Amino acid sequence: MIHPALARKQRIVVISLLMLTLLTIVVGMGLGYSSLSYDRLLPTLFGGGTFKEEFVLFDIRLPRIVITILAGMALALSGSILQGITRNDLADPGIIGINSGAGVAIAVFFLYVPIDPGSFVYTLPLVGFCGAILTAALIYLFSYSKNEGLNPTRLVLVGVGFSLALSGLMVIIISSAERVKVDFITKWLAGNIWGTDWPFIVALLPWLVILVPFALYKANTMNMLSLHESVAVGAGVNVLRERIVLLGTAVALAASAVSVTGGIAFIGLMAPHIAKAIVGPRHQMYVPVAVLLGGWLLLLADTIGRNIVDPDGIPAGIMVAFIGAPYFVYLLLKK
Repeated sequence: MIHPALARKQRIVVISLLMLTLLTIVVGMGLGYSSLSYDRLLPTLFGGGTFKEEFVLFDIRLPRIVITILAGMALALSGSILQGITRNDLADPGIIGINSGAGVAIAVFFLYVPIDPGSFVYTLPLVGFCGAILTAALIYLFSYSKNEGLNPTRLVLVGVGFSLALSGLMVIIISSAERVKVDFITKWLAGNIWGTDWPFIVALLPWLVILVPFALYKANTMNMLSLHESVAVGAGVNVLRERIVLLGTAVALAASAVSVTGGIAFIGLMAPHIAKAIVGPRHQMYVPVAVLLGGWLLLLADTIGRNIVDPDGIPAGIMVAFIGAPYFVYLLLKK
């Protein structure tokens, strides 16, 4: 049973994060290469703006803001699931190679497969999922032993090894490609938010609508899996089946996100840790906080990055890495 004081604290944190996200959205709508006056935001939102104001807001700013929040939520939830099922606080889809697997699949698809403009937006998450699930399966296979089950330390080491190997493979793949396509892949690797049109939101949203409630439904199972395997088995959990299902969920979330935002790491590492520090380690409590926190963190990183240098700014993935890399080293030393 969840203590009423803790439940009340969670509600306060969730409301605070929603307000913080809303404030960042308002700030982000007014900032940019084509500035939009804040006193014109409400009139423009309700159809009273000029053609330029409506174009900047509805065709440039809002799609980017929405896709960034959704992608941050997906990455944070993916990291929360991975940390729970692997019992490793350093697990993150970007660090252990899942994002790299999706990236290689997307690069091969983009460079060498004839693209249908009408279905490209909706096909990309599926391609990323195929690459990511294959990578995750190999990482799991190399990290698992019959005697001790899934080894959390080996999982991170194997994942980092796969991430480096796949990054090298990415360089080989793009070395002989056309310059225009190479530019796109390079921006993808840097974590540049590129899927900034409404169709990309339509492509990403169903994954979250289905998988976020599913992950919350599996919160008790993740609580059991985060303990020792013998405890989970004693509680009646089919460890192998549940791990595979939840691993597939985490991979799908990460692949759908990076297919439109590029290779962004550390959101899935930081958001769950900060959420646990605030509301405790139970998945029912910290997962909703982590999801909202991930959306806000990526939105904040993108808002700062795209306005700090004119005209293209700094990719969100690099801005997140400025914070996430030292945080990863801190956790590595602590654990």
